[in-house]
Amino acid sequence: MSHTSVGEAEVACGESEVVRTEKSTAALATRLVPVVLAGGAGSRLWPMSREHYPKQLIDVLGSDSLLQATVQRMEGFRADGSMVSAPIIVCGDEHRFVTSEQLRARGIDARIVVEPARRDTAPALTIAAADLCSEGDDAIIVAMPADHAIENLVAFHSAIAVAVQHAQRGAIVTLGVPPTRPDTGFGYIRLGSELGRGAHRIASFVEKPAAELAEQYLASGRYWWNSGIFAVRASVWLAMLRIMQPVMHDACVLAHAQGTHDGAYFRPGADAFKSSPADSIDYAVMERLGSDERFADGVVVPLDAGWSDLGSWDAVWEALDKDADGNAARGRVVFEGTTSSFAHSQGRLIACVGLTNVVVVETDDAVLVADRSRVQEVKSVVSRMRALQAPEVDAHRKVRRPWGYYDSIDHGERFQVKRIVVNPGGRLSLQLHHHRAEHWIVVSGTALVTRGNEEFMLSENQSTFIPLGVTHRLENPGKLPLELIEVQSGPYLGEDDIVRFDDTYGRA
Repeated sequence: MSHTSVGEAEVACGESEVVRTEKSTAALATRLVPVVLAGGAGSRLWPMSREHYPKQLIDVLGSDSLLQATVQRMEGFRADGSMVSAPIIVCGDEHRFVTSEQLRARGIDARIVVEPARRDTAPALTIAAADLCSEGDDAIIVAMPADHAIENLVAFHSAIAVAVQHAQRGAIVTLGVPPTRPDTGFGYIRLGSELGRGAHRIASFVEKPAAELAEQYLASGRYWWNSGIFAVRASVWLAMLRIMQPVMHDACVLAHAQGTHDGAYFRPGADAFKSSPADSIDYAVMERLGSDERFADGVVVPLDAGWSDLGSWDAVWEALDKDADGNAARGRVVFEGTTSSFAHSQGRLIACVGLTNVVVVETDDAVLVADRSRVQEVKSVVSRMRALQAPEVDAHRKVRRPWGYYDSIDHGERFQVKRIVVNPGGRLSLQLHHHRAEHWIVVSGTALVTRGNEEFMLSENQSTFIPLGVTHRLENPGKLPLELIEVQSGPYLGEDDIVRFDDTYGRA
């Protein structure tokens, strides 16, 4: 069976077409561009992961968030003269500021593509591929979910090196994880013919199996877990998508062509992007490889590097070091007569006594207690809470903003108290409220306050009052964080009672 090679791929990039010949492609240096897909929610890791601060942004395993760890994963990669360029991060509009802040904190230079809406991983990868092709760059993309964990980076780099060799010749490559147990929570890849260095052609993809079938897969040795990590040339991905998913291809390429730069962010055209079908990389392309002679070769390369998709609290327990009784903990935790359990404290002390196989996760405003064998049901609990309009589903008590953060430390009928921290140079929008007044007391730092037609400075232990309906703004002109206490009073204290007149960060 013949396969589409890199040299045969004719790719629509914006308004023009990039036609690559085998000769010109062979002359290209092997440039790798990590593409980090960071648009997920991860409700199974509630209460730490929430709609407004999802799984990839939390530090569930160590001092780095999962996003930070993923973006740094290709650092130091060396194979056959390959050159790793700055990554592309694809994320949602709501998370762009925190994503930028986390990258900046680790000194990471990246391009950030802001999705106008969630359309799953295939459109996200397509926008990144179109972005590379529009610059005349047919780099090899290494696409990675932002919320997985990999323990052994040396083994990971070895697997990527094999994947890149196949991607160079025009294959679409995924990394498969040799299973260590009959897990029903993963999709599987059935292995085809061997290609050397452990790689195989992809025979088929298999949905998450029942327990008995998962045991058969494990015993056969012919099935690997699907890691969701891919390597493919930008032009090959676009060529395959144009054949297999023409509506998605055209919508995403048009969205890129209509895109605009907004400071550090690239925004695809919203209407065009929203017209794309929503689909995953697996469903849109990978599961169809090999079924038609026009399609690229599908290859799976083994990844034996301590991989986990961290899809549940049980997976987090698996990934962490444990004591002699099989317990794993983060934060202030004490175990007594407890075995095979996991506890995570973000502040308060957790004491676990006489428990077995239990998960306890504490945050400022919610506590999860679950049987470790039933943690997949956390997603169902979140759905029930959403139906009840519980605010803990969407946001933490501490809410991050592009200028800093606020923490809602107390509230009652007609009042709310917040601790507000504004970063040096941070500037809140010029705004007013129809239903509440505000008192500001500076705890530390210096505040530049706009109140109506006035502009004045406040320092430590000074305060001011913002009457209902008066335009106002808070800025930090200093070099240290500004911390203040805000007391709100009024009949309605919702965050949607904001009318913005001017905003440094482009928020509506």
